[in-house]
Amino acid sequence: MAGRPTSAEEVAEAVRAHRQVRVRGAGTKGRLVDGPGELLEMSGLRGIEEYEASEYTFTARAGTPVREIEEALAEKGQYLPFDPMFAGAGATLGGSVAAGFSGPGRFRYGGMRDFLLGVQLVDGRGTLVRSGGKVVKNAAGFDLPKFMVGSLGRMGILTEVCFKVFPRPRRTRTLRIAAPAPAAAVERLVRVAASRWEADALDYVPREAALYLRLGAPGEALDSLAAEIEAEWPGEVAVLDDEAERACWLSSREMTWANGGRRVKVPVSPSRMAALQELVDGLDGCEARFASGGAVAWLSVAASLDALRDGLARAGLIGLLFAGPADDPLWLGKRSEPAILADMKQALDPDGRFPAI
Repeated sequence: MAGRPTSAEEVAEAVRAHRQVRVRGAGTKGRLVDGPGELLEMSGLRGIEEYEASEYTFTARAGTPVREIEEALAEKGQYLPFDPMFAGAGATLGGSVAAGFSGPGRFRYGGMRDFLLGVQLVDGRGTLVRSGGKVVKNAAGFDLPKFMVGSLGRMGILTEVCFKVFPRPRRTRTLRIAAPAPAAAVERLVRVAASRWEADALDYVPREAALYLRLGAPGEALDSLAAEIEAEWPGEVAVLDDEAERACWLSSREMTWANGGRRVKVPVSPSRMAALQELVDGLDGCEARFASGGAVAWLSVAASLDALRDGLARAGLIGLLFAGPADDPLWLGKRSEPAILADMKQALDPDGRFPAI
């Protein structure tokens, strides 16, 4: 039977009471939760603990839906610039940190790791551990909060998180830039990244043979930047209206474009985008969208993972399956783990109560 703790102390008690423990937030990345052990539902551990709009920081319980945070920030004209993934589907703060997924805004502002200031967690001994702080300038000791980003619940159970936030841009504008082939997409993506335009977000959508570039600035600056970009590729740039702009970035954040039941995250780089897209094109039922200026590929897979796994391995890439059947492998391709992970696992979870690394 799943437990539903409502406090950090109850989480600690549950860890001490069971040989193996795993946690679930909203289940938006369900494959990451599969495995043995007592399942703790973190939805009961929710709510904003502290929000200092003048200090641009907030602290909230780990089970708090990201959407709830976004609504509170919007009332003060603030936001999380890295565009947390799957907020519309109910993703929680703790689950988002544990998965380490950042959305399209990562391109300009950095990812979740760059905005996380502090955490409270329960380690494998059932002890409450607090690390980091509630202020932006804090450089005391090992940066455990950033280490927890992408830890997949293997090192501890997050119970509270503290983030810094930014003022929301007064206006945004999204441009669609033609990219008839992956090589052309890479060339234009690199041009955008090296320009003075300072795009907020930059995605490549192979299905549409297009790049999507989002700008955020005062209105007069947007007009000037958009005109400059249109002059760079005459006849190949279109400005999206407000409704199309919202749909574009909602699709990126929520993966509403994906048709396959399996979903995979593949860290990549612009120089390897074309090769990965060639692999995807050769697989039945597989589709990709490249985000964050080509730093990550999100894959939708409708068929078996075998060919994708083998192809990623040959390319020296690694994929993380975060949605799909429990008997599918979690990791695809070529995987290596730095030695510090094993050391931290031993320090935080010496008895192996949490999922293995």
